[in-house]
This record gives sequence, structure tokens and C-alpha cells, in this order.
Amino acid sequence: MVTVKYEDLSEAFDFVSFAAPMEHHAYISIDTGTIYWISEADPLEEEIPDDLETSDRYIAIPHKNDLDLGSNLALRFAADELPGLYNRIEGFFRHRGAYARFKELLASEGYLDKMVRIRD
Repeated sequence: MVTVKYEDLSEAFDFVSFAAPMEHHAYISIDTGTIYWISEADPLEEEIPDDLETSDRYIAIPHKNDLDLGSNLALRFAADELPGLYNRIEGFFRHRGAYARFKELLASEGYLDKMVRIRD
């Protein structure tokens, strides 16, 4: 088993997610824990293994959009945990400030801690 520092993993995730999808890539070697960084916009001068994208010895760091952490997650939570408020919550996400209103509602209903536990 290989170990990767949380800070390094977080930086790689931020690097991939900072740009548009498919513009930045990062891969972790499951053999060494080395993280390889690739930028389509500004090629880095780092030595990159030839089999990086084809070998099963590397794990691609996902782009934040790949994780579906946005409004769909909030709406799935509402459907499962607050079905009586679903329409109201869905309405939040049609306007700016949706996450703040959603968080206020979760707090007022006593669900904020539960939502945080689900994300962790």
C-alpha cells in the first residue's frame, strides 16, 4: 500500500479542477505515490511515464465536475431526507444564493450536521 499526503492530493485536485475539464490532469502512481501533473494549456517540464493514461498502475485525479457535488447532491439529499420540502429546495436552485438558503434551511430543520456527515 502506498501513502499520499493529504496536502499533495488536495493540491492535485485543485490543479485539475482549476481549469476547464480535460485541460489539466494529475495521476497518482499506485506503486510509488508520485503525483504526475499534466497541463494541456501550459506543458510542464516534468518527466511523464509513457503509459500514464493506459496503465492500471496510475489513478487519475477527478475534476470537481466529475464528483457531482453540486445541486444534484443537494436535491438527492432533499428527496431522501426532506421530501416535504423538496419543491421549496428545488426552487432555491433556480436563483442565486441557493446554497446559502439551502444551508439556512438545513440548520433550521436540524439537518445541517447530517448533511455534513454524508459529505465526509
